[in-house]
Amino acid sequence: MKSDLDKEFESAFIKASSSPIKLPSDVMLKLYAYYKQGTSGSNYKSANGNIELINAFKLNAWLQLTKLSENEAKQGYIDIVNKHILKKQ
Repeated sequence: MKSDLDKEFESAFIKASSSPIKLPSDVMLKLYAYYKQGTSGSNYKSANGNIELINAFKLNAWLQLTKLSENEAKQGYIDIVNKHILKKQ
């Protein structure tokens, strides 16, 4: 059975994925990092050391959240969606 947080997280993901609003790059990186931490925890792997620049930025953003639990990251993701997407619709 999914928790209320998981349901809210899934709803926020759907809203963010389907929103026509173009978010700044730094906000997109935060969303990516919170999503990855919320769904995978600190289970990151690099691509054999051959990382393209955008992937390096993504990995760096994710690494900055490694101290967060998956639930804290999910809540962070929800907060960003509420701040940057829902308030603009």
